[in-house]
Amino acid sequence: MSKTEILEELPNLTKLERQEIRLKLTELDAEDWQDDADPLTASEKALLDARLAGYANDPDAGSSWEEVENRIRARLPH
Repeated sequence: MSKTEILEELPNLTKLERQEIRLKLTELDAEDWQDDADPLTASEKALLDARLAGYANDPDAGSSWEEVENRIRARLPH
């Protein structure tokens, strides 16, 4: 199957099937998301670790995407 055929087929997939594809692509590209020439600083790593720990302790503490989007849209000029 060609890349063009794959791209044309994507809209025909279910939401779950597209999620599976996103997860697989993330898995395949996991090593490439960070540029070795620009590694995270110690403070950036600490911040990420703290945020991940906070999420692990209470995954429902944050805002839903809908809430975040509404706050952003409210700030935009009309």
